[in-house]
Amino acid sequence: METLHSLPSGSASHAKVALVTGAGSGIGRHSALALAEAGYGVALAGRRQDALEETAALAGTDARMLPVPTDVGDPQAVDALFAQVAEHFGRLDVLFNNAGGGAPTVPLEDLEYEQWQKVVAVNLTGTFLCTQAAFRIMKDQDPRGGRIINNGSVSAAAPRPNSAPYTATKHAITGLTKSTSLDGRKYDIACGQIDIGNTATDMTQRMNDGVPQADGSKLVEPRFDVEHVARAVVQMAELPLDTNVLFMTIMATKMPFVGRG
Repeated sequence: METLHSLPSGSASHAKVALVTGAGSGIGRHSALALAEAGYGVALAGRRQDALEETAALAGTDARMLPVPTDVGDPQAVDALFAQVAEHFGRLDVLFNNAGGGAPTVPLEDLEYEQWQKVVAVNLTGTFLCTQAAFRIMKDQDPRGGRIINNGSVSAAAPRPNSAPYTATKHAITGLTKSTSLDGRKYDIACGQIDIGNTATDMTQRMNDGVPQADGSKLVEPRFDVEHVARAVVQMAELPLDTNVLFMTIMATKMPFVGRG
């Protein structure tokens, strides 16, 4: 449904267009705003329409924004999302697969099946479905091609205690990124992954009270400004399609990641 800050269908067909999932808050919101500032028309996907409309409002009245409430784990919802993007903007140049979530931090043996399944549906299946839909647009548009950026998280390389669903899906995103990068070559579709550690967002506010470590202790971990992530996403997006950042890690310098555990 077209709401705030949207142009008539097809009127922006020759401008750069990006789609950001999880755009209602945190990394997704800041990245969407940074892409809009860089001149992109931006489709905003997320579960809550009010949050998406708030993101669009923050971009200002001159921004080209299309809020589309979407459950990325639902194939029909994803198809409807990309159909609206194609109809409204006429093309898609960048997809930022950012939507994600975790399960309660309980011992692995106590995790419920439904909790596992929910994380897999959003983090992994949702990323795949959006990637597949982006391929279908990008390979047939003129000019052909585009860029897909996956939010991998530093958990794609090293787990935290009691984080099996999140860690497993983020490790899987690394494999999906590599496969997407390979399979996209023939269509001029580039794919890279940004692994983010301890960004200062509402989701990581709890770190101020200490985070469980592998040795059983709790440690207050440093965080860094989310705007640096947004600028990094734009940097990856703005590269010509013959150049690709396959993997980027951006993190708080002093967070316990190298040597975690």
